Amino acid sequence: MSSSGARGVRREYGRTYVVRPKGRHLATIVWLHGIGDNGNSWSQVLGNLPLDNVKWICPTAPTRPVAAFGGFPCTAWFDVEETSVDGPDDVQGLDASAAHIANLLSSEPSDVRLGIGGFSMGAATALHSAACYGHGRFSNGVAYPITLSAIIGLSGWLPCSRTLRTKIESSQTAFRRAAALPIMLGHGRGDEVVTYRNGERSAEFLRNSGFSYLNFKAYNGLGHHTIPEEMDDVSKWLRARLGLDRSCG
Repeated sequence: MSSSGARGVRREYGRTYVVRPKGRHLATIVWLHGIGDNGNSWSQVLGNLPLDNVKWICPTAPTRPVAAFGGFPCTAWFDVEETSVDGPDDVQGLDASAAHIANLLSSEPSDVRLGIGGFSMGAATALHSAACYGHGRFSNGVAYPITLSAIIGLSGWLPCSRTLRTKIESSQTAFRRAAALPIMLGHGRGDEVVTYRNGERSAEFLRNSGFSYLNFKAYNGLGHHTIPEEMDDVSKWLRARLGLDRSCG
């Protein structure tokens, strides 16, 4: 698929929801919802996690026609025909959303660590952001403007998988950035929307492209949704990778 769904059309992003840290502000994470959802639903989930030092930014994707739904419009970070590493990629739509996310993080304090996470299509957008950060630029050649410290993808897939390795191997700087970026992926074996094999292959593509600081966890019987165990793992992983402490004031 070309980026015809996004080409020449300016998309207006929906409302952004912010969950302020309850303690000392140590990290800011943009969290991206799945297709047809909005930022509000995730802000409520994330606000209940035992991560008092994290500020959560939960934007809402633009409403756009989606090829997978026969052109029916819904909130989506990019156009998509199939939720697969083998599917055609809306590169322009992916770049636009990755740039929007980077802009949301660009005004955060310099001593705060920055991360991006998401569910389903949101996870795919987070992984595209990781690829742009590793390469040092968006697909259109514009420099990636921020430094990332963590990426989380739940029930998602890796867009533009076929070109990732070439981009990361283009320079030693890109390879070092990719190797140092912590990534957590979680996927249910029973996922009926984004198959478990797509999650597994996404992890393989990332590792083979130089993103070696990667943790992939399978959840038995989990469909296309999250469970408390998975969100508990997210909390533990973030505390370990970002140096967060629940007791910090």
